[in-house]
Amino acid sequence: MARANRRLTRGARYGKYAGGPDPLAPPVDLAEALDAIGQDVMAGYSPEQAMREFLRRGGREQAGLDDLAGRVAERRRELTRRHNLDGTLQEIRQLLDQAVLAERKQLARDALMDEGDRALAQMQLDALPASPAAAVSELNGYDWKSREARADFEKIKDLLGRELLDQRFAGMKNALENATDDDRAAITEMLGDLNTLLEAHQRGEDTPEQFDAFMAKHGEFFPEGPENIDELLDALAERAAAAQRMRNSMSPEQRAELDALAQQAFGSPELMQSLAELDGNLRSLRPGEDWSGAERMEGEQGLGLGDGTGVFQDLAELDALSEQLSQGYDGSRIDDLDLEKLARQLGDEAAVDARTLQQLEKALRDTGTMKRGSDGRLTMTPKAMRQLGKALLRDVAQRLSGRQGARELRQAGAAGERSGSTREWAFGDTEPWDVTRTITNAITRTAADGPRTGGGVRIEIGDVEVQETEARTQACVALLVDTSFSMAMDGRWVPMKRTALALHTLITSRFRGDELQLISFGRHAEVMDIEQLVGLEAKWDKGTNLHHALLLANRHFRKHPNAQPVLLIVTDGEPTSHLEPDGEIVFSYPPDPVTVAYAVRELDNSMRLGAQTTFFRLGDDPGLARFIAAMATRVGGRVVAPEADDLSAAVVGSYLGSRQGDGGGASGDDFGGMFGRGWY
Repeated sequence: MARANRRLTRGARYGKYAGGPDPLAPPVDLAEALDAIGQDVMAGYSPEQAMREFLRRGGREQAGLDDLAGRVAERRRELTRRHNLDGTLQEIRQLLDQAVLAERKQLARDALMDEGDRALAQMQLDALPASPAAAVSELNGYDWKSREARADFEKIKDLLGRELLDQRFAGMKNALENATDDDRAAITEMLGDLNTLLEAHQRGEDTPEQFDAFMAKHGEFFPEGPENIDELLDALAERAAAAQRMRNSMSPEQRAELDALAQQAFGSPELMQSLAELDGNLRSLRPGEDWSGAERMEGEQGLGLGDGTGVFQDLAELDALSEQLSQGYDGSRIDDLDLEKLARQLGDEAAVDARTLQQLEKALRDTGTMKRGSDGRLTMTPKAMRQLGKALLRDVAQRLSGRQGARELRQAGAAGERSGSTREWAFGDTEPWDVTRTITNAITRTAADGPRTGGGVRIEIGDVEVQETEARTQACVALLVDTSFSMAMDGRWVPMKRTALALHTLITSRFRGDELQLISFGRHAEVMDIEQLVGLEAKWDKGTNLHHALLLANRHFRKHPNAQPVLLIVTDGEPTSHLEPDGEIVFSYPPDPVTVAYAVRELDNSMRLGAQTTFFRLGDDPGLARFIAAMATRVGGRVVAPEADDLSAAVVGSYLGSRQGDGGGASGDDFGGMFGRGWY
């Protein structure tokens, strides 16, 4: 084992992390993402929109696209507020002042100099114009007495040449410092060959061999290492366009000064001619670059021509990153993010955050959580629905274990058939009393105790027996959910969907023998699968068609005659529409007596089929409360009036109670007030 470890150590190689997925990073948190996406889907977002929203917001410990976009915007503001475009002119003024000062000192200390020559030279220096370009032009023919002054003046021409080349070829300013005549000749030759190559490409006459020959001869000037002429063009045009945007951002006075000074670059007007020709070729070959943009640069730090061009390239990169992070263009994908640019502008940490978001989206697709249908739309898979449903059930379990109890108005009835046997009553039992057995127990006990004063039979708690029931092995469940607009308008849309998904998950995972049908009812009713209901968007659906929903529920019950029917109705309004025999939907507000009668008749049919009915009333409208209570009393059902956040627990608890033999009924006054305030 020790030898194996030594072999492993000797064979190990270490190096800088080269990017890609971090092998030491924790796995992405799909549970948090799925929960957030599910909530947005229930609120009416499409799965595609919901996933994009999560990627924009990020997680509890994960930066999102909006955070990265904010950092990009701040970086852009920082660049424009910190810099100005006067750097090259400031450097030229400094060199010019140094040269003039050194020359004045030389004139003052040269005792052998002719006084007339001294006076003439001093007059020339005193008469220099304030414009650096004009001063440099006048000093071109000046006979410098100071070697130091002459050297500083020559630096101006050298600086201009290096800055102008640095605008087109990054790094040239430093590379050509103290350049020789041979170096300048090599640059002139490179520019000539480059323009020849670009002109041939523009005519369609260039060849790969011509490009290879050019790179073999002048490759040192292109550290990016382009592999073909298109890559070369892209790199050159991007920087040339940035240089043009910098020029556009200058004041007219700054542009005029630099144009005049440029003629002095390297003391060679041919350089400016070659660069102008290069710019023309690049504009023609890459017209899509931004050649007309401009920026307001109002900071205190001056930028030279080369450095300023680099800053304008940074601004262009930041603009591109901002667009990528916005994901607002057609066909946008998070994989579009350029991680290299992001690391260059914001640092490696930002690139890691972006890569994590890319991995998260990929994991959502690859793990079967999200899929793209044949129509190109992203949808949540059944696996995702199960995961989301399990999370909802955990929340329901917590609420059921700790809740104080919903406002159940009365309980009666049973969910199963009577077995014929009885048992002693225990606290919490809701089964009906066996009156005969109870009285017999009281008489027997009284006889054993002997006669009492006052006579008669006195029943005590110990005498009471209840009838046992046998829970049916299968339940046929119909969950009717109101999808009229008031449900969305009053904040009940998401709780309604959460309820449906929680119940669906419970039945499909724990009670697979039960038959669940989800029925939505607005202006009309419709049987929906869980994916369709969860993804349902809120619409202005004017009407509450309980009649149509009950028709569908009863059809479901009739298909399963051997199962116990369980009818669960979630609503916040009285019936305002019904289905005519010819299929026409009739709407009336306030509720028409005919509409109510249709709903009551079909509810009676549910009772005849043996359905155990529970109404879940949302809202505090007194008219609705009276109507629902009367409906429940009519069929021996019950009413639960939960808060919206407690709806899932109330419905799931009611379903579980029906399977355990707990009945449900609701008291109410009567049908008076049923035509009170209703809901759309």
